[in-house]
Amino acid sequence: MSNNDASLPIAITLGDPAGIGPEIIAKAFRDAAADLRGCFVAGDVATVRRAAQAIAATGGPALPVALLETPGEVRDAPAGCIPVLQVVAPPGAPIVHGRISAEAGRIAGDCVVWAARAALRAEIAAIVTAPLHKEALAAAGFPYPGHTELLQAEAAAHLARPLSEVPVRMMLANDELRTVLVSIHMSLRQAIEAVTADGVLQTLRIAHRALGAVLGRAPKIGVAGLNPHAGEGGLFGSEERDIIAPAIAAARAEGIDADGPHAPDTVFMRARAKADGPGEFDVVIAMYHDQGLIPVKYLGVEKGVNVTLGLPLVRTSPDHGTAFDIAGTGRADASSLIEAVRMARSLVGEVNA
Repeated sequence: MSNNDASLPIAITLGDPAGIGPEIIAKAFRDAAADLRGCFVAGDVATVRRAAQAIAATGGPALPVALLETPGEVRDAPAGCIPVLQVVAPPGAPIVHGRISAEAGRIAGDCVVWAARAALRAEIAAIVTAPLHKEALAAAGFPYPGHTELLQAEAAAHLARPLSEVPVRMMLANDELRTVLVSIHMSLRQAIEAVTADGVLQTLRIAHRALGAVLGRAPKIGVAGLNPHAGEGGLFGSEERDIIAPAIAAARAEGIDADGPHAPDTVFMRARAKADGPGEFDVVIAMYHDQGLIPVKYLGVEKGVNVTLGLPLVRTSPDHGTAFDIAGTGRADASSLIEAVRMARSLVGEVNA
């Protein structure tokens, strides 16, 4: 993460305009104005106005939109409005709620590209990304399966480095549990093949550095196995013995407080913070996407925040998707987005502490 200036504004990207992203943004500005002070929407003015009207239909007034010319103008935006910077070409035709389209994908992707470049130029303090739809993104011609990979590519281009030299990892966190993933958006078969000693060790290093900056101390890291019962001594698979354990040993030799591999069906319970105190681990390293995300999301999607570790910028996101089935109804819950803004602000503060 970079040394961002906490006095700079935070950009919230629009997300897929056919999904709930614009609505949860409008609802967050309506319901959590204090938390969103200094934030603006990097997106499309007409789409945000439509979202404000959608949530007004469920009760309460529609917040007006304040059109910004530069990010810095958010400081002077009037209270009780949604500050928007038009960063993309408006849609050529009306976007239909709940329908995958290349035009919606283009708008969502272009908003993220604009925000990434602004953050890398130190024009904004952080990025909070509303959900985009991966099929729409692909239909628009973006060669990335999601936010994380797109942001990694932008960071690598900015730093003039190959992607391999800008490794990133996804962390999902809430008040009870944190997990960092060895692999992100790929098939389960590919994810199993991606469990390598180098990959696990790199994940441990990234988690150690990022969480150490936030906690002010070395984090206690629990490492999940890949197989049932963490392989049961080789009876259910050898990856723990041949790949994961050597990576943990190498990490410990570097001073990283890593422990495992532990049975995947119990390590998350051991790490979970409870009312009477913290869990055994500050974070769990999961071997693949669903292994790590299911436990955190089960504890409450409305509380979860997605954080990208390893980037030279701060990026957070709600831990849910575009929810096409309720898009346009104004019923979407903005809690996770609000938590993502709070997390982004705290990470900027920690980086600058």
